[in-house]
Amino acid sequence: QVQLVESGGGLVQAGGSLNLSCTASGTTIYSINPMGWYRQAPGKERELVASMTISTNTKYADFVKGRFTISRDYDKKAVSLQMNNREPEDTAVYYCILDRFAENFWGKGTLVTVSS
Repeated sequence: QVQLVESGGGLVQAGGSLNLSCTASGTTIYSINPMGWYRQAPGKERELVASMTISTNTKYADFVKGRFTISRDYDKKAVSLQMNNREPEDTAVYYCILDRFAENFWGKGTLVTVSS
């Protein structure tokens, strides 16, 4: 059974930083399998934040504007998201995702609240 467990959410002031982590278990993960992060704000659809296969193949949403950095630890089956210069609009539930050969697995999400 594939499981993704996120951690690192919480309350942060605008302009502050936060690091989210996600660890997968229950399956073999290859570097070609994208791992990444989506978010869903209240009343809005879930949207891509960032995804990554290898270090030279990353994808970021336009709203990231260079503030976030995604990274992976392939030995630990983990993906992290360093978020700097947070804005109140970044308040959302952040979900980890694993795309394993076109089958998506999701974490339960971690809430990030940015106060102004």
